[in-house]
Amino acid sequence: MSIFQRLAGLLIWLFLRRRGPAPRRTERPDARARIVPDGQPAPRAELAVVALLCLAALSAIAFVVVYAVDSIPDQTQYLGLALGGSFAFLAAALIVTGRHLVVTEHVEREYGEPHPHAARQVAQVVEESGGRMRRGRLLAMGAGAAATALLVAVVTPIASLGPVLDVERFTRTPWRRGRRLVDDAGRPIAAADVRSSEFITAYPEHADREQMGAPVVLVRLDPATLHLPQGRAGWAPGGILAYSKICTHAGCAIALYRSPLFRPTDGKPGLVCPCHYSTFDPATGGTVVYGPAGRPLPQLPLSIDRRGHLRAAGNFSGPVGPSWWGVRNRKAST
Repeated sequence: MSIFQRLAGLLIWLFLRRRGPAPRRTERPDARARIVPDGQPAPRAELAVVALLCLAALSAIAFVVVYAVDSIPDQTQYLGLALGGSFAFLAAALIVTGRHLVVTEHVEREYGEPHPHAARQVAQVVEESGGRMRRGRLLAMGAGAAATALLVAVVTPIASLGPVLDVERFTRTPWRRGRRLVDDAGRPIAAADVRSSEFITAYPEHADREQMGAPVVLVRLDPATLHLPQGRAGWAPGGILAYSKICTHAGCAIALYRSPLFRPTDGKPGLVCPCHYSTFDPATGGTVVYGPAGRPLPQLPLSIDRRGHLRAAGNFSGPVGPSWWGVRNRKAST
């Protein structure tokens, strides 16, 4: 008998036991005759099953706690131990139930014709197979606790997919007018530091760099080659452009810059996502020229202060990140 059969038998027996004993039928004189041999009570085995079910529930709860607390070191290992331990304790509880609490017998006989009372006999067999169990309510509580905790543990990772209703957090960015651009060491980036044929990753000064809207890429093009959308004439001082580093296809990082070396055989400059090869044209406002991305890269307006440092002149032209549901209808916010 497999573990799943034992679990099904345990659940069916607990359900029938809660409903009460089967009613006696006067039309069948053999209705009270036992089909399964009577078994001796096993109180220690019942307590062991309850203990194992409780351990399974505690392990599942530990999975939720480890998943929720990011400061725990080696989080992946502890998640595996917690979830694996929960299933191991549950399997052990089912094994103990099948071996010590469920009365089983092996009868060899030929299959006969369908009997009109076959369904009643099956129910009776299930009921009598749990004859050793005396703590049905306690076992039911343990099984319910383990099942509930496991369900919560399985559902918990769904929270990482993002909020269901509060989606405004995806449109917030740390950029605002006057915020200075700095490099990965926190040093201000001067306009003279941005050279043609290369790109620089920049961050907002004194802001959380882990936010999706924080990193931008800087490139310098010939101002005469720019064809930015209407209203962005002053967004690229000296031909320096800033775009979100997050690809609008699947949220990967823009990590390549295509700079033509042999004109006119090479393509024009482009920001490239190496994951799925979405390519964006910085000269036309980050429009998509190749790949699966569904919308342009959001552009960040720039200005140059008196010291020659680059500063943001406002927020992005659109929401940062992949084009999931509703993102096209929203704007970046601070």
